This record gives sequence, structure tokens and C-alpha cells, in this order.
Amino acid sequence: MAGVLPHRSVANIKSPGGPNSGSGPSTPMRPITSTFASPSSLRADEDIIVIEFDTRKLQVGFAGDSTPRGTIWFGPDQQRRVGDFRAWLPDYVTDWRQRATGDQWGKDYELWQYDIRDQDLGVVGDRAERALREAFTKYLLIDSRPRRMVCVLPSGLPVPLLSAVLDSLFSRFQPPTVALLSPTVSLAVAAGVRSALIVDLGWSETVVTSIYEYREVHCARSVRGGRMLTEQTHDFLAKHLSQAPKEPTQDNHEQDREYVLSFEECSGIAARLVWCKPSQTSAAAKPAEGLPTVQEHDECEEVQGTSPAKEPTVVNIPLKSAGSPMSLELPLDSLTEPCENAFFDTRYDSHSSFDDHELPLHVLVYRSLLKLPMDVRSICMSRIIFTGGGANVLGLRQRIFGEVSHLVQERGWDAVEGKAVEQLRANPKLKRQATRQAGHGSTGVASQSGNSVGAEQDGVWHDAANVVPEVDPIEEQLKGGTDKRPRAQGEMRAIESLGAWTGASLITHLKVPAIATIDRELWLQQGASGASRASEVDVKAQQRQSLGPGGLMRGASAGAPWTLGIWGTS
Repeated sequence: MAGVLPHRSVANIKSPGGPNSGSGPSTPMRPITSTFASPSSLRADEDIIVIEFDTRKLQVGFAGDSTPRGTIWFGPDQQRRVGDFRAWLPDYVTDWRQRATGDQWGKDYELWQYDIRDQDLGVVGDRAERALREAFTKYLLIDSRPRRMVCVLPSGLPVPLLSAVLDSLFSRFQPPTVALLSPTVSLAVAAGVRSALIVDLGWSETVVTSIYEYREVHCARSVRGGRMLTEQTHDFLAKHLSQAPKEPTQDNHEQDREYVLSFEECSGIAARLVWCKPSQTSAAAKPAEGLPTVQEHDECEEVQGTSPAKEPTVVNIPLKSAGSPMSLELPLDSLTEPCENAFFDTRYDSHSSFDDHELPLHVLVYRSLLKLPMDVRSICMSRIIFTGGGANVLGLRQRIFGEVSHLVQERGWDAVEGKAVEQLRANPKLKRQATRQAGHGSTGVASQSGNSVGAEQDGVWHDAANVVPEVDPIEEQLKGGTDKRPRAQGEMRAIESLGAWTGASLITHLKVPAIATIDRELWLQQGASGASRASEVDVKAQQRQSLGPGGLMRGASAGAPWTLGIWGTS
């Protein structure tokens, strides 16, 4: 470079000076990129998109927001191609009969099904991508620049469905990383508690999850959910239409099932009109407080017989998807039948008539609490959270809470059931004899130990359990900065939560490191098969590595193991 010509040297190039270039200081020129591109680039670095996937809907928003920006519901209209104007045809209402028969009734309104044997995973990824693009265009108003994403997915989601969703995200939207969060833990965070019992009345099933210190310790499931409620609503309406559907045969359970009403209409009626009647056992168990009230009346008026009975309230239900548009007039009390058959099914005995995967909801919640350790149970039973689409049914949460409280009062926390236990509870003599035997054994041990030690004062035995512990000054100093308010535990109590999406937004905004964080390059190279088990990954090392700038990328390039967390176990 020693022989560079003077006119080609960059150092000799100077900007032309103005008339006052020689006098006064000159302001240096600013680059154009810093003037126009800095706000957008800064926002692109800060914005993290939080996505909650559900069976029937998708919620999208930015991390740090209290509520999602938009909600996209899945339906058959999203599968229409350009130029498909069948919705404006006169016979479009009856067109659902040809494309939704048998077990395909309502499948167009779902993103996925947990039974993946007959599913096209490519269609699942394409529907998720189309819903996300619609949400980005309508609600988020952002461009196609890669941004980090946080996905809230059910922990029981099969790995093929998880792989289809992640493939669609990484290949179509190209985020640098995707973090996975559990909806149950996010619900506990949104409720402001560390431990809770989550009762998720979902679409495909009802899941009861016990959370203790932000960890899932127990999970139980039942097939009773929103889909069963919609099917029971269809059967209830079809019975009053005198068009009872043909029962499925034993060889082919769902293929021969016929539907006389559309899924959209039955789903709307189940969401707006179906309600749940209160528990009779819990209402009868409540004692009357004070004296019974007496209705005031004018003594001068003569009482003419008994007062007439109250007429039942009648509801007019218009139906458009039947053979011809018509309306049904049904009593309001009869609209509790679909909810009663779907979630409780009181026609059968709950002890011997149901399998483990189809238990009524109150029995499922009671057995979930019964299987927990005593200390975990005492905390979780005081923090019961109801969530899901089924929780919006009027009176359902109160009914489940009342039935579970009645089971606790009737049976206690004894896992042994049967005729012998019921006889013991019903017969006071046997119960008194068992109590006397247990007390005799304990007093005998105490008397023997008292004679050996000789620690009897004033005719009263003082054991170590009644001794007041000495005051430790160090422990008192350590407890000075803690919250001394008593914790609510040991009693049945229900609390409210702001939702799984809000909890995930709060977790992401506080920069809490997620256990399952997937890098785009590693996923495109290895896929779901490259994930290690949760026991093979050092969680503390991963958290320390992700705190520094670029620590995750250095770990990914160095070949550090990564895991899918609880999503890789199903």
C-alpha cells in the first residue's frame, strides 16, 4: 500500500466547505441509519411475542402486556381458498351435512386432536401458520422481522404435534429462539401463588394438575370436557326434535353416528343457554342460621287457599340447521340435563361404573387431592383455580366445589373404601370400640414410659410434645424480615387467576429463564430427536450461561445439550 496514488487516498477526501467553513466549529454529519432505523431496531430487540396455543383458539400479544392483543378462533372458514364464495349460496346452511359426518363432526373447529393416528401434521402446521399471520396482520401490526417467541403449550401435548408447531414457527417466521412455558405454572403465576390445584375444563378433556412451588407434582385426566358437553347438547335438542340420532354400533363406535344439527349451532347453545344446577347435598348440609323468616302479610285479607305454583320459565331456541328453520320452546330447568350428563353423570354409581379416564369431575378432583402428601394437600386445597372454556358454564364451578366439599366431609382423607368402611362409619358402637382400642394402646405406652422416667407432676403426665421450646435469638432475628401472616391452608377455597397468557407475559417480562429454550439452528439441524432428557441437562449451568449477553448462542455453538422439558416425556 506504499505506492497508493494521492488522488486514490481516502484521507485526502474532504467535504466541500461553505462560506463560513473557516470560522467556527463544524457539526459532524450523522449517519442516516442512526436517524431512521434506531427506533425500529430497538423495538425489534425488545419485543418478545407470547403465543398461547389451544385446541380451538390462539392468543397472541407482546410480553409485558396484561391482556393478549388478539384471539383467533379456528374454524372451517380459515380453510377456504381464494374465490370460494359458497358462504353466499342459498343451500350453504345444509352443506355441513356432506363434509361433517360421523367422527368428523366438529373437527374443522379444532387445531389438533391428541389422537394423532389419522391426522395430517402438515395441515396442523399450516393452520397454525395461517392463524399467526392473521394475528400479526390484524392485531400486532408488525412486519416479518424475526423476533423471539414464547409458546404456552399443554404439557401433555404429543411430541409429533409439538414438532409440527415448532417446524412451522422456525421455518415460516424464523425466530432466533422459542421458549416453552406450561399453562398450569403460568396460571399459578397469574394468580399470585406458588402452589395451586389447577382444574382445567378444556375442550378435549379435563385435567387436574397439582402445582407445588411452581412444579407439577401430580396430574389426572378425564375425557369429560367441552366436546362431550356439545355432543350432549346435540342429543338433548335432537330428542326434543323427535329426530333422535342413530346409535353407533359396537363394531364402529363413531363412524355410524348421525347428527341432525350443526356443530356451530350446538356449540353456541351450550355456551349461552346450558347451565348447571347447584349441589343438593351441599345445600342440605348447610345449617340454617338463626330463626326461620316469616313472610309478612295483611291480616285483614282473607287467605283464599294456597298460593298458586310458580310457572316454569320457558326459553325459545331458534334452530336454523335443522331440515327446515324452526324454534323449540323448552323449560329453563331442563337445560341442566346436558351439563349433568357430561360432567357428573349421576345416573350411575361413581364407585364402580366408571374407568379411571372417565371419572366425574368432583370425584376426579377429590382423588387428585387424596393422592397428594399431607403438606402439599393442605396448601393446594386452599388454592383451587378453575380455568378453561367449560368453567364459563353458569354454576359449574360452584357445583364442583360443593360436591368436593361434601366428599371431604363424608369420607375425610381416607383412601380405603368399601362396605366395611361404610359400616364402621354408620355404626357408632364399632366406631367407639375402635377409638377405645386406639386410646388404650397410646395410654399404655405413656404409662410405661412415665413409670420408667418418673416425670409426673401434680398427677398430670407431661410429655415432650407439650413442652414449650426455648426461644432462640438467632431464629428470631432471621424471622424478623419474613412475612408473619398465617398462610391459608387446610380449608377448601377457590381463587381467581388472570389466565395462562397473562402469567406467561409476566414471566417473560421479568426475564425468568425457561427450562425449555430451543435455538433455531439446533432445531433445523437436529429436530425433536436432538433433544436430551431433562435429567441429562444441568439446569443451573444453562441458567448461568443464559444470563450473559450472547450466552445462549455460545452454548448452542459449543454443542451444549438442550431439552424439551416436560413436553419431551409424552
